[in-house]
Amino acid sequence: MSKTDRVYDVVIIGAGPGGLACAIDAKKRKLDYLVIEKGCLVNTLFNLPRNLVFFSTPDLLEIGNLPFITSGDKPTRSDLLKYYRKVADYFELNIKLYQKVETVDKTSHFVLHCKSDVYHAKNIVLATGQYDHANPMQIPGEEMAKVSHYFVEAHPYYRKKVAVIGGKNSAVEAALELARTDAEVTLIHRGSEFTESVKYWILPDIYNRIKQGRIAVKFNSVVKEIRQESILIEGADSGLEELDNDFVLALTGYKPDYAFFSKLGLELDEKEAPVHDPKTLQTNVTGIYIAGVVIAGCDGGKVFIENSRHHGELIMGNITNGKDRNF
Repeated sequence: MSKTDRVYDVVIIGAGPGGLACAIDAKKRKLDYLVIEKGCLVNTLFNLPRNLVFFSTPDLLEIGNLPFITSGDKPTRSDLLKYYRKVADYFELNIKLYQKVETVDKTSHFVLHCKSDVYHAKNIVLATGQYDHANPMQIPGEEMAKVSHYFVEAHPYYRKKVAVIGGKNSAVEAALELARTDAEVTLIHRGSEFTESVKYWILPDIYNRIKQGRIAVKFNSVVKEIRQESILIEGADSGLEELDNDFVLALTGYKPDYAFFSKLGLELDEKEAPVHDPKTLQTNVTGIYIAGVVIAGCDGGKVFIENSRHHGELIMGNITNGKDRNF
């Protein structure tokens, strides 16, 4: 295991847009910083559906005041991956990829243990997102190989019976793409209609596909059991019903890594977000800050790149002022 006596002013865990924005602010303030990422650069964006088009306009996704130029009004996943690579190169950010922080000890400072390296820091920023931890349905059969909490692309489901569970953007967009690829789609949602978060311009598309019979929808329904060749659902009005099924996409949302937060001694509020000072984003543990979607806990759908890209200014400003550097 590689060790060094170097103690960084701040180590940022997570190289998503929020983590990169924090790194830019740290560099501008001449702090000695490091970004550690368990996967590739902007790992969550990389793992989103390949054909995803974002709601936000390019200017709202910019960080570090570096212009984001695209050919269309709405940027694609590919556009964003290219842009954030450019950000990392332009600012020459100090990033260690494919390094997962496994444990953190506290001495006179923080000691971060990865599989092959150990890093030391006076402060830590948790910009870890929540996409890696899907909300479990806790039903029989959820562990089967035909079940996934992530949708990448539709091609593997061609001519197959696919159940999509959920009523938000990810579920609706997956159902539409599957239908266009000749999958037999059933969309199952516990609510009586689609949620307000669904992009307004795709609502006519999903309702037209339902009307045409290209997508079957089961509102006010929940999946009770997943079986090898079928699923058992229960509707508020229709009761129990068994449907033939080849694959299940359980797009039921995601949550932060609460186990890791607990090990760090972080307290959670009523929304399961780490307790923090909104002016500095420092948690109840002196020297540990949060950035990005993790500040919202179970309300993560309310935090996006455009309303969290300035978190680094608050955090690095507080660190630079020296208010919380005595341990």
